[in-house]
Amino acid sequence: MIRVLVADDHPVFRRGLVGVLSEEPDVEVVAEAGDGDTAVALVSELKPDVVLMDLHMTGSGGIAATRRLTDEAPEVAVLVLTMLDDEESVLAALHAGARGYLVKGASGDRILEAVRAVDLGEAVFGADVAGLVLGRLTAQRRTARAGPFPMLTDREEEILSLIALGRSNTEIARHLVVSDKTVRNHITNVFAKLGVTDRAQAIVKARDAGLA
Repeated sequence: MIRVLVADDHPVFRRGLVGVLSEEPDVEVVAEAGDGDTAVALVSELKPDVVLMDLHMTGSGGIAATRRLTDEAPEVAVLVLTMLDDEESVLAALHAGARGYLVKGASGDRILEAVRAVDLGEAVFGADVAGLVLGRLTAQRRTARAGPFPMLTDREEEILSLIALGRSNTEIARHLVVSDKTVRNHITNVFAKLGVTDRAQAIVKARDAGLA
């Protein structure tokens, strides 16, 4: 069961979205929030798996709330669902830690697919913003940091090193003081970036690069 919190300051849209989600047997809407501060407080209390986050809300907006959730509850996947599709909003959300970005107007099926995907640790972008994101990633590759795996973040490379040392997910989570789910999400990203399908292949690449 995927536990979802819906944060949007438009009651009619929020109720409609809750209705779509509630029809699915594998999705449970655990709470609704009309602003970012309430969303953060409810996440702390209820520990949902996914937060559907609007960006433009009264009071504390979605960007600030996403940043707080990334810091305070990194195991929770934030999926942005907003009217805003400009470059500044998209990049601000991604920098804040959002795992997905959809523009309102996406179909109910597309939203459900995205909820399930981010819960599994995947990154999801609507067609409206995918080109922008890919363009930004291409630009970033030109200035990527040095090292054997420049496509990895510092945390991802740290986790790869621990994998190469034979550490289990539970041991890695204990070492980094994060949840097992957070470790699984990072490992999913590492495997995708390295182009490997299992732990053994990742270990070979890491050891060949001298990480262990």
